Amino acid sequence: MKLLRVLGSAFVLAALVALSFRTTSSTTSAPVAVPCTSSALAVAFTGQLKLTSMQQFGCEDRWAYAWATVGRGEHAIGVTQVLHYELATSRWEIVSRGRDCKASILPRDIYRLGCFSN
Repeated sequence: MKLLRVLGSAFVLAALVALSFRTTSSTTSAPVAVPCTSSALAVAFTGQLKLTSMQQFGCEDRWAYAWATVGRGEHAIGVTQVLHYELATSRWEIVSRGRDCKASILPRDIYRLGCFSN
């Protein structure tokens, strides 16, 4: 009788462990829809990079590129920026092209259009 109780307890414990693994392993997170508009990307241009206009942009997953003009008059320059959408702040942020412009990190089109110009 004691042996049956021990075996029964072991069986219940094994079933609970298996069930807990099954529950956690089947959980998936839905992809996050990020805003991909010129106005959403423009929020990232702060500090010395005062955005004047955006000529072209594109997004893939949580990465984007922007071809833009910053500054005014004789101080205006064309820039290419790579951006990443930060879930914690719900906004786009300009990233370091020196650090993030790697084919192993970026989606192909963001890498191609965001990393090889000015």
